[in-house]
Formats: sequence, structure tokens, C-alpha cells
Amino acid sequence: MIDYHAFLNHLSEHPELASWRQALPQQIADGLNEARYGDLPRWKEALAALPDLSPNTTTLNTSRVGAAGSISDAQRQQLQDALKGLHPWRKGPYELFGVHIDTEWRSDWKWDRLKDAIAPLDGRSVLDVGCGSGYHCWRMRGAGANLVVGIDPTPLFVMQYFALQKYLQDSRVAVLPMGIEHLPEKLQAFDTTFSMGILYHRRSPFDHLIALRDSLRAGGQLILETLVIEGKAGEVLVPEGRYSKMGNVWFIPTVTTLEAWLKKAGFKSPTLIDVSQTSTDEQRSTDWMTFHSLAEFLNPDDPSQTIEGYPAPRRATFIAEKP
Repeated sequence: MIDYHAFLNHLSEHPELASWRQALPQQIADGLNEARYGDLPRWKEALAALPDLSPNTTTLNTSRVGAAGSISDAQRQQLQDALKGLHPWRKGPYELFGVHIDTEWRSDWKWDRLKDAIAPLDGRSVLDVGCGSGYHCWRMRGAGANLVVGIDPTPLFVMQYFALQKYLQDSRVAVLPMGIEHLPEKLQAFDTTFSMGILYHRRSPFDHLIALRDSLRAGGQLILETLVIEGKAGEVLVPEGRYSKMGNVWFIPTVTTLEAWLKKAGFKSPTLIDVSQTSTDEQRSTDWMTFHSLAEFLNPDDPSQTIEGYPAPRRATFIAEKP
């Protein structure tokens, strides 16, 4: 079930990706090493338990696969049980043969905020950094992208991608078990690169922005979404300890600071396309992600603040161009 051969063949259509293609099999093996990730055998069992089904309809623009009435109740129960073996589901939602995977994040809301503002994806090669299970990768493919490469170092999310791939069978979309640091330097191969919800997790935001820039061909477009605070140019929040119960949050800039960072990293024409306060309707616990979520991360007496007393999560989305 875990098979990248067809995807690797598609990379041969892109000469600028040829050198990376040679390194990928070993990188994939390292990223899915059972000696390092002890839960992998259990997740593989969940994949193996998925029923063999053939979707009569597939709509990537809404992440719907198969009609509810096209399978039996027993098959649907088998499908649901196997998919729940890959808990927690963070990004989505998905609809598979009537099984609604109600993920922690309403990632479709994020997509709706940016889809009409970005350069059309028709025929483009796309990189999605920190893609999770690949929800946005499928939306990018549904918007016409020719090749979509998602990267995420969390093996569970790769297993979730393969659960979906079992039914979608689209080898022009792949989620690879790695981070951006595993990309070849100065790859300069993609028409569009997305980095959504990643920048604040990086100890060096400029190194991340430069790596994003170097993934793009000349004239390529970056879509960057990250946490921001309100304030003036040059202001940045550096949380002491945790932020919203996350231990790996390093820098949260203001919008104007982030614009300056993008320019300093070598991008031109950075343009703000959205600023949104994250609500407990957009990020919450569900039957498919039963752990604590945003409601438990906010101050119960003042939801405009995190539990630690910082401004509650607010996210900005920029587009920018590589010269």
C-alpha cells in the first residue's frame, strides 16, 4: 500500500527534480523507519484493514470520495473502524463513501480564504511544506495543479495520506515523510510553494523563508500563512515557555514585520490577502481528534488571550513572488 513508484516516475517529467528523485527512495525509507517510529506497524495494520472499494464519484474540490449509497453498511463500518485506527486526524475534513472524517481543523476554511487570491494552479508544480495528511494537496490538485508534492515529517500523516490514496489513486499527488531541511539546496523547481502554519515553529524564521524562496523557480509564487500579533513595524512576540500550550513556538511577528521579513528574504511584492482570528469553530476536538484543542488552550475567563496570557491565535496569509 505504501508505494511511491508511480509518483517517482512523474518526477522524471521535471528535469529540475531529477537529482532529488535519485535521493528520494532513501529519504522515504529513513522517514518511515519502524525502528525509529514504533507506532508504524499499528498504523500499517489500520491501512491493511481498509476495505477494497471503488469510488463512483470523486470531487477533489470538496474532498469527497465515493457516494454513501454505493457501499453496504458493513463496508462503511469497516472503513470507519480502519480510518479511526489512524487517530488523530488533524487537517480536513474528508468524506469517504459517507464516512465523514470531522478533523480538528476546518482546513477548508483556510483554503477558501486564499484560493481566489493566488495565481491559478492550472498545470503548475506545487510544493506544500508541513502538509499534514495532505488535505490542501488534494485541493491543489483539484484546482488543476499538474504535480503536488507535500512534505511532512510526521509518519502518521503519511499513513493518513495513503489511506486516502487507496481510493483516490492519483499518483500526481504525494506526501513525503520529511521536512523542508531535506530538500536539495537551491532546488528552484516549483511554480508555487505553500507554507501554512509552519513559520512560528521554526527557530530561524529567515532560514525558513530563504529555504522557501530557494524551492521556487524564478517568478514562482509563495503562499505563507502564520500566526501574527497586532502591533507596529518591527514588533515580534517571543513567548516565554509555551504559547497556546505549544512548546515549539518561537517568533510571532506583526503583519508589517512579516512583510518586512519577506522583503529581506528576497521576495518581491509581498501582499497581505487575509487576517483571521482563529475560532473554536475552526479548531476543535471531535470524534476524530479527541485530545484537547483550541478551547482548552485559551484563557477560560478571557478568550482573547491564551491560557498563558498572550494574545489568542490570529493568522495572516501573504502571497509573494520570487524575482
